[in-house]
Amino acid sequence: MNPPDYRFEAPRLELSHDLLPDRIHSRNRLLDTLDRQRKDLDKAASSGELDRQREHATSMLLDGRVHRALDVHAAEGKLQDRYGRNSFGWSLLMAGKLVEAGVRMVQVNLGNDEAWDTHESAFGNLKNFLLPPTDRAVSALLDDLHERGMLDDVLIVMAGEFGRTPKVFTFDGAKSKLPGRDHWGMVQSVFFAGGGVKGGQVIGSSDKIGGYPSTDPQKPESMAATIYQSLGLPKEITWKDSLDRPHNVYYGDPIRGLV
Repeated sequence: MNPPDYRFEAPRLELSHDLLPDRIHSRNRLLDTLDRQRKDLDKAASSGELDRQREHATSMLLDGRVHRALDVHAAEGKLQDRYGRNSFGWSLLMAGKLVEAGVRMVQVNLGNDEAWDTHESAFGNLKNFLLPPTDRAVSALLDDLHERGMLDDVLIVMAGEFGRTPKVFTFDGAKSKLPGRDHWGMVQSVFFAGGGVKGGQVIGSSDKIGGYPSTDPQKPESMAATIYQSLGLPKEITWKDSLDRPHNVYYGDPIRGLV
């Protein structure tokens, strides 16, 4: 027999304490997105597009040209000497060979273990270790692509995410006790070559201490627009989000005088 205060209640439809209504809606939207992607994959597979993409990826893995491009030590000794027998020289040699083999985009990093982050001992490191292999390998790549008739079809962009402070200083705790420069976002240099850009010129300038732009200041949007236009993407090109809303791929205008 049930106690006098016993009550029977149907289960209440309540959310757990850690599950707010917004999270429920977010999860439902995620499920809808996954469902649309599944349908898109089914559609792509039925049309043969997925098979074509898989075959393309497989051929890249099995293509002897790609494997030969990765084996930089198989290149002629004179060509390796031309680029420089170091990690950056071999990397740029490999980049050129990969492009020739059909790879559409290659990224090469300069330096190892943040070697370009010259907070201390900047001048000695630049003169003795960083600039010589960079100058040698980049010039070799440009000459190599030009001699093979590929330079106009390959856009080369060399840049970092920021510049260096106009002030040279030695910070507390520097192991070398030698001066360097800190991070600086106000001004920096970016190098473009090939891909139809007009070479042999300098666009823009900084003030006398290299601290701020003085003439023809450019923004990251200008850099992006220059790259995308060189790749043949019009300014009107858009991508669509999960709600089918269009968004511009890039904003801004290309660097005037460069393209």
